Amino acid sequence: MDSLISAAARALAAGDPLAALNRIALRGDPPALALRGIAMAQMGEHPRARELLRSAARGFGAHEAVARARCLVAEAEVALAMRDIGGSPRPLALAAATLEAHGDHANASQARLVEARRLLLLGRLAEAGEALARLDTRGLPPVLAAIAALSAAELALRALRIPAARDALREAHLAASYAGIPVLLAEVEEACRALDRPAARRVAAGSAQVLRLGEVADLLASDTLVIDACRRGIGAGGTWLPLARRPILFALARTLAEAWPGDASREALIARAFRMRHADETHRARLRVEIGRLRALASPLADIAATAQGFALQPRAARGVALLEPPIDGDGAALVALLADGVPWSTSALALALDASQRSVQRALAGLEAGGQVRAVGGGRSRRWLAPPLTAFTTILLLPAGLPIR
Repeated sequence: MDSLISAAARALAAGDPLAALNRIALRGDPPALALRGIAMAQMGEHPRARELLRSAARGFGAHEAVARARCLVAEAEVALAMRDIGGSPRPLALAAATLEAHGDHANASQARLVEARRLLLLGRLAEAGEALARLDTRGLPPVLAAIAALSAAELALRALRIPAARDALREAHLAASYAGIPVLLAEVEEACRALDRPAARRVAAGSAQVLRLGEVADLLASDTLVIDACRRGIGAGGTWLPLARRPILFALARTLAEAWPGDASREALIARAFRMRHADETHRARLRVEIGRLRALASPLADIAATAQGFALQPRAARGVALLEPPIDGDGAALVALLADGVPWSTSALALALDASQRSVQRALAGLEAGGQVRAVGGGRSRRWLAPPLTAFTTILLLPAGLPIR
């Protein structure tokens, strides 16, 4: 490796892409193309970065497997930044194995980190946890150590394991300080601020209280019967009953919680669950069926008693009832939460992360755009969606695939 390539690589490691480009901007050999691609990625020019990295990979010969694998890892990280998260993970896994076999443990760890972060974006938290658990962080460069700790912190926050998240954030801050890269340090500090921002509202007996993530975790671990409108489920004392895929049952549970300690009328339940203004006997019969399903599902935690007017929620073990509402509500709350990271998302990536059809996501985005909550940039296949960053509260509880509380 010549002196200019070495100097450019050191500048990129320090987070100074302009200094790197000053040395290699006019060169077209594969090592220079690879470094130029990384520099462009650090400057936010992701499409151009991807082109340069692909050209570099083609330029390296078949006998330069390590260099080609490094280009593939860098391109995968660019794809992650572009929210191009729908590809197969197999090429990245093969690149990691190649790098590990040739003793390049740092870049192999980076490849595994990219995959773990992709799984976090997709909401596949159990798989992301397994990927992070297999990662050996000993001896990693400070930049990679900080990113690994940040990923572990996000996983812990998504699972509401607040002490583990604080420990991981402390490790990330220490590693980022050693790295000396301002952008990375700012990212860590932004993650730390999420712990102190409002995350949800507790509604009980007609009053609302703003809760932070730690307070949400304490509430869900208590004996209070919690109807969680953030992650769509019912919990109490460590027991978690998910209802994210049963919207009618959750709508009934939420309406009953809003009415507690009183009862909810049949008309109110039908209007909320079935979106019908005028109920007839067929709707009342359907309501009885759905209430029976909800009663059977919630039986470990509560009973649902029939009253003269409708139905009432009766928690077991003399528990209280609390309704946990998100800081932003509505059908598009999860979309706004994903877009709040300030990164442009494609419709296909949003559909993949939410496990929904692209058509459903397009309809939701159209409604949000009409309300001024999101905006589109570009057109056709290059269209991307953006939302203004949400600095007043955190959207951790609205992200897809929340883990059950343990």
